[in-house]
Amino acid sequence: MPSVTHDDAPLLADLMPWSVAPPRLGRGWPTAPDAASLKARWDALMKAEGPDREALFGPTRSRTLHSAVAQLPGRSGGTGRLARESGPCPEPVRVLHGPFDEQWLIPDHRLIDAARPELWRVADERQVFAVEQTVVPESSGPALLVSSVVPLSAGRGGRVRPLHRRPGGREPNLAPGLLEYLGGRLGHSPEPVDVLAWTLALARAGRAGCAVPLTADPDSWAHGVELGRRMLRLMRREGERPKLPGGRRPYVRAPLPTRPLDVYYDRDEEALHLGEGVISPVPSDAWDFEVGGVRVLEQWFAARTVPAEPGTLEAVRPATWPQVWTSELLELVTVLALLAELRPQQAELTVGDAPVTAAELRTAGVLPVPDAARRPASVLDHHEEGPEGQFALL
Repeated sequence: MPSVTHDDAPLLADLMPWSVAPPRLGRGWPTAPDAASLKARWDALMKAEGPDREALFGPTRSRTLHSAVAQLPGRSGGTGRLARESGPCPEPVRVLHGPFDEQWLIPDHRLIDAARPELWRVADERQVFAVEQTVVPESSGPALLVSSVVPLSAGRGGRVRPLHRRPGGREPNLAPGLLEYLGGRLGHSPEPVDVLAWTLALARAGRAGCAVPLTADPDSWAHGVELGRRMLRLMRREGERPKLPGGRRPYVRAPLPTRPLDVYYDRDEEALHLGEGVISPVPSDAWDFEVGGVRVLEQWFAARTVPAEPGTLEAVRPATWPQVWTSELLELVTVLALLAELRPQQAELTVGDAPVTAAELRTAGVLPVPDAARRPASVLDHHEEGPEGQFALL
C-alpha cells in the first residue's frame, strides 16, 4: 500500500500551529520531586535577610529580589517584591520536569525567569500539552511527548503545543478547516484528541521538523487513533494505574536503602539495582527507553540523587528515600514497558491507500494557516493581578 514520505507529509508545526517555548526557570530550587522540600526551601528563604536571601534566591538578569511581575495566571503566588516577602509558600503544583518525570513547582512568577503565562492560562483538566522532540541520531526515542500538566522541559524538547487554545477544552489548536476536511474524507468528524492521538502514533522527527503522515482511509485512521489513544493514556497516566500481566509486574525484591546513590541494571536477571535495593522484573525495553538520547530511568533516578551544593536551597531535600518515590518508580517502569510493547504496532501503521499530503491540504485551503492561528487566543475573562497587587487593564 502507498505511504506518505516525510517530504509529502504535513508538519506538526502547521497542523498544531500555536506553540510556546517551554518555561525557563533560571534556578533549580523552585522545583523538587516532593512538595514538602519546596515548602521548607521557601521557609528558609523567608528566614534569610539581605545578602543571605539574595544568595539563596539566585538572581539572574530576568529575576532579582526586586523584580516587579504579575501573578502567574490561575495561581496564588504573590506580586510584591521578594525582598520584603514574608508570607507562606504558595501551594506547589505538578509540572513535567523531564521526560515522564512529574515533579512539583512553587507556582510563583517571581521565581521564574520566563514562565510563559499563555501556557498557564489554558492549563486545566481538559488540556493536553504536546512537546515536540528534536532529532537525535541513532535514538529510538519518541518524536512527541504529551502531558496533562505544564511541561517545563522534556528531554531535548522543542516548543510546547497545547491541544486547546482556550480553557475548558474550547477551540482546538489545529489548522482551521483541518477537522472539517478530514471529516469529509473519512466520512465522520474526528475529535481534536483523535488528531493528537493519530499524531502521537505516527509522528516522525526529521530535520525539517516533526512530520505527520495523514490518511483518508477510515480503517487506517481508526487503527492509528486507537493505538495513539492507548499511548495518550499511558503518557498522561489517565484512569487506573497501568499494569503489566501477572508474572511481569515489577516488585521490590530487596528493600531500598535510606538513600540509594547508584543505579545498575542487570540484563540477565532483568533486575534494577538501586544501591542494595532490587526491583524486578524490569524489562530491558523499559531500561533502554530513551528520550533525546538519554535513558528515562537513569535521568529520573539522577534527578532524585545527584548531590546538591551544600548551603543552597537545592540541598534542602528528604533525608531518606520516600516510599512514594518507590511507588512512582514502579509505575514508571510499567509505563515505559507498555509503551515499548506498542512500538511494533507503531512501525506497522500506514496511511493505507488514501494519503493526505501537504500539497492536498494547500489545494483545499487548509494550508497555509493564517497568522492568527499561530498566536495565542484572547482567553482573559477575569482580572489578573499585576505587580504590587495592581490589576491589569484588559
